[in-house]
Amino acid sequence: MSRVFRISFIAAIGVFLLAPLVAPAHPSVDIALSGTAFTPPEIELHVGETTTLRLLASEGTHVLQSDDVGIPKTTIPPDQTTAIVVTPKKAGTFQVHCMATNGAEHTDMILTVKVLP
Repeated sequence: MSRVFRISFIAAIGVFLLAPLVAPAHPSVDIALSGTAFTPPEIELHVGETTTLRLLASEGTHVLQSDDVGIPKTTIPPDQTTAIVVTPKKAGTFQVHCMATNGAEHTDMILTVKVLP
């Protein structure tokens, strides 16, 4: 067995053995925020499962927070994606309201989050 082959073989075995140690990517949910609504208006998550919420505001700046769902106070600026990683700790149906103060339409923006066991 040549030296180059042995080194390549050993490196390949090392990669094979270490591959299971790499954590799989967790699920993500895309949510669009317009001036007056979330799309989709309802999402489902699972207790203890880490999920990335990818939020894209097409109009205006929005602000979200939910202790129940695990969303820290987050400002979502227009025309860029904001990622929030959440791991819900309890089951239930929760309503997340847009907390932006730059227009009355934000008070009617509600995202329903169903957290399943």
